[in-house]
Amino acid sequence: MRSQPRDGCGSCVENGARASEASPAGKGDLPVGAPLEERSISRRIASIAAITLPLLGLVAAIVLLWGPGVGWIHLALLGGGYLLTTVGICVGYHRYFTHKSFQTGPVVKAVLGVLGSMSVEGSIVQWVATHRRHHQHSDRPDDPHSPHNHGATNAEGGERRSVWSRFRGFLHAHIGWFFTPDAAELHRYVPDLAADRLTMRISNLFPLWVALGFVVPAAIAGLVTGTWMGALLGLIWGGLVRVFLVHHITWSINSVCHLWGSRPFDSHDHSRNNVVFGILAFGEGWHNNHHAFPTSARHGLRWWELDLSYWIIRALEALGLARAVRVPSPERIEAKRRRGTGTSH
Repeated sequence: MRSQPRDGCGSCVENGARASEASPAGKGDLPVGAPLEERSISRRIASIAAITLPLLGLVAAIVLLWGPGVGWIHLALLGGGYLLTTVGICVGYHRYFTHKSFQTGPVVKAVLGVLGSMSVEGSIVQWVATHRRHHQHSDRPDDPHSPHNHGATNAEGGERRSVWSRFRGFLHAHIGWFFTPDAAELHRYVPDLAADRLTMRISNLFPLWVALGFVVPAAIAGLVTGTWMGALLGLIWGGLVRVFLVHHITWSINSVCHLWGSRPFDSHDHSRNNVVFGILAFGEGWHNNHHAFPTSARHGLRWWELDLSYWIIRALEALGLARAVRVPSPERIEAKRRRGTGTSH
């Protein structure tokens, strides 16, 4: 039987690390009618170009290199690796380790932790601490990857509307934050993980899992093709290109999904539902839904909001491998729905 989530992020955020759901409206919150909520053609053009051009380049590379540089085995390794490591991030790192939206046993915990580590987005502890900090300060100055806090104001404190200003914020949210030093107090966000021996063991072995994420596809391709060149191409497509694709899609949740999309729920930040990344990121793109209900295992709250991560969690539950799957009640969903304002930006 699935339990209902509590207000806030519950036990997943300790020692004052409040989730956005628990933030009362008031000083420091971002008002619903703020200028950043207005439609912006320049913002859309910049974000669409930054997201689509690299993906188009990847498609062009596959077409141009087909035969000597890439074949079906390499595409299978790319697609399979993308599926597994994105599940590791979305179901494992995000919905399980960070938000405790369901419970599971040590085997599934270990598998999710290893797959998430192979995405090369940081160890479990580092990723979870950063994401919990994001929820506590979402789109405010201490948010580690908000597109609204970098290059968004002029010397007088007013909003700068230039395309370059918006693009700087987008770049920081998308990838720039990854190269900034971690906050000194990040450890206070993960006392629950620090007390879990299995989780800490997997987290501390992060370099090993990263290495395996490159070695395994190279070995598979080498065995299938029987050549060293095949192994090298397996490393490139199943390892390097796969990491690029996973990063580009999942980091778009930080950037695009705080700039472009709809806002059906009150969340005291600029989180958005974006249908493109709702699909490509296995349900993570229903980001406003997530910020409104952080502990929910289900992000796609309407029947047409595809949420592959939630389907996987439900499958684990049906197999007896997951329990206490948390979803908000229809009454709570209706209570948080925005009324009287536009929801698309």
